[in-house]
Amino acid sequence: MKPEQTMGLIRETGIVAIVRGTSAATLSATANALKKGGIRAIEVTLNTPGALDMIKELVRLQGDDMLVGAGTVLDAETARAAVLAGARFILGPTLNLEVSKLCRRYNTVYVPGVFTPTEIVAAWEMGVPVVKIFPAGSVGPRYIKELRGPLPQVEMMPVGGVDLTNAADFIRAGAVALGIGGELVDKKVVAEGRFDLLAEKARQFVAAVQQGRSL
Repeated sequence: MKPEQTMGLIRETGIVAIVRGTSAATLSATANALKKGGIRAIEVTLNTPGALDMIKELVRLQGDDMLVGAGTVLDAETARAAVLAGARFILGPTLNLEVSKLCRRYNTVYVPGVFTPTEIVAAWEMGVPVVKIFPAGSVGPRYIKELRGPLPQVEMMPVGGVDLTNAADFIRAGAVALGIGGELVDKKVVAEGRFDLLAEKARQFVAAVQQGRSL
């Protein structure tokens, strides 16, 4: 899958579901529930035990039905391992030049974590297609709107503190997509096997994105 196709799927529903600390036993059912709710992109954080094997298995099971990526990637070595496991996009909490080079080499989308205008421009000059504004909940949707004023050419994905009360506002402020973790993939809901509730929450977030785009 080419980077343009990867970005197309991320833009399509405007949501990347962040799965952290899950088990291999529940990951497939979690992905299926998210897909049932309309979400096409899932990120498995690499500080989850066995994450690389889970990414590989998820890619095998989902094929092109769901975009599988790796999160919390801190260095190029880890990024390469994730790409070889099948990850189609790489997210990090920070901006790392070596990870950016690695992802370009392997034709993989890199979404670095940035916060300031200086970091955003540095990422843009590296050629990344979208930046992760993190932690977004600390500043809220207005911050995205203000950043987009001088930097309209940079696509932004808020992560951290995004929930159903502000999701539409982040989109309305100019976000291309949202990265959502515990507010969507509730560990208790997953542990209890209540995947119908997870699918419903996914539908609510998808609806919030559509609402933000329609206004």
